Amino acid sequence: MLTDSMLFQIVAHTPTWVFAVFALLAWRGARQLVTREVSLAGVTVLPLALVGFALYGVASAFGHSQAGLLALVAWVVAATASGFWMQARPLSSRTQYDPELREFLLPGSPWPLVRMMGIFLTKYVVGVTLVLHPGLAQDSGFALGISALYGLFSGIFAGGALRLWRLAISADRTASLA
Repeated sequence: MLTDSMLFQIVAHTPTWVFAVFALLAWRGARQLVTREVSLAGVTVLPLALVGFALYGVASAFGHSQAGLLALVAWVVAATASGFWMQARPLSSRTQYDPELREFLLPGSPWPLVRMMGIFLTKYVVGVTLVLHPGLAQDSGFALGISALYGLFSGIFAGGALRLWRLAISADRTASLA
């Protein structure tokens, strides 16, 4: 059981850059609470960065352990499954794409913030857990579960970006035919 003293020690020994990443993700997620215009590059870069952050989480936690390959497979399977699931979901009817400006008009939503905080907190909690219990890095069940969770987040981010890319490609084709 964690005591207040242990929680204080955990936070006190957290590198400063972790708080900077948290602040950046919180800021980026909060911006997505309101309707906004976003470029094609803008809807691509953040999901790629978050997929990279999740994959880094798998590699840093389990890459040097016997569970490393299993962890990577779990990440791939979960990312693929959740990516396909996300792509199958319809975009909001308020989502628009302007082929001339190559920009999206995206409605505000709390879900990007929730997912960003989810992936960040997963990485943070796993990091703390492995410092307190380093043997868990060798535990196949732990590696599989955590890596699948990272994969879930990755697939949702990638699938969401691919949905927007499909909208853009479709709108570009329609505009070129007109």
